Amino acid sequence: MGNVIPQRTLKNAIGCCGTGLHTGDKVMMTLRPGEPNTGIVFIRTDIPGAQATIAASWKNVSDSHLSTTLKNDPGIVVGTVEHLLAALAGCRIDNAVIEISGSEVPIMDGSAAPFVFLIECAGITEQAAARRMIMVHKPISVDKKDGRVSLNPGTGFSIEFVIDFPNPTVSRQEYYFAHVDGAFKADLARARTFGFEHEVIEMRTAGMLRGGSLDNAIVVSGERVLNEGGLRYGDEFVRHKILDCLGDLYLAGAPLLGHVQGLRSGHKLNHQLLRALFADADA
Repeated sequence: MGNVIPQRTLKNAIGCCGTGLHTGDKVMMTLRPGEPNTGIVFIRTDIPGAQATIAASWKNVSDSHLSTTLKNDPGIVVGTVEHLLAALAGCRIDNAVIEISGSEVPIMDGSAAPFVFLIECAGITEQAAARRMIMVHKPISVDKKDGRVSLNPGTGFSIEFVIDFPNPTVSRQEYYFAHVDGAFKADLARARTFGFEHEVIEMRTAGMLRGGSLDNAIVVSGERVLNEGGLRYGDEFVRHKILDCLGDLYLAGAPLLGHVQGLRSGHKLNHQLLRALFADADA
């Protein structure tokens, strides 16, 4: 039994409040300890009864446009879950209950760092149940026009990503992340979501990004980063894509053992990768 890794949850409950990136709504959110083998579960405190519960599962993904939205059978949604899920994955939290007073996780500063801070403040405790892992047995890959993402067998968990934008500020970036202790907090957690000024204007016109600002996203205009203080990492853009991918893949329901390779991938391909993995019994 010496090599059994125990499941982990939060030691205490901890709360925060913030603004939804797309809705612009103020929300209250509380992270609470979860029972062994229950995984990550969202509960909408503004919705009565059992229909308020939404499991963080790939089966519940309802929208992948710009962010990850989950929806349960009664049709209740919670959106922009990926940065919080990345923090939970990065801090190796297996079980947690996330109570939230609205339909979107607060964007905070656009990265996962504020959620890591909350988790560390709440404390982490080991549980009397063995952690389950999902072992990848054979390569699985999905692609679209110019992007692809694949999952290959591996002993630990790692993500390698390449992005390539026609914009000179972002251009081509690549980064390799191995999920070992401390690496998420040091190398990925602070990487913020990003967008281009012309896209921001279009999305605002379409009624989206109501809560977006330079306080919670990197905005690129031509060859300039509009944020005061510039970038947190020279290759912050690709690091954030890996952060998103880690959060999306945590919807597998347990940590994956494998190596992910992404080329110009995004939320949609990340979710399709999980669907393809679970659709293939040999994988």
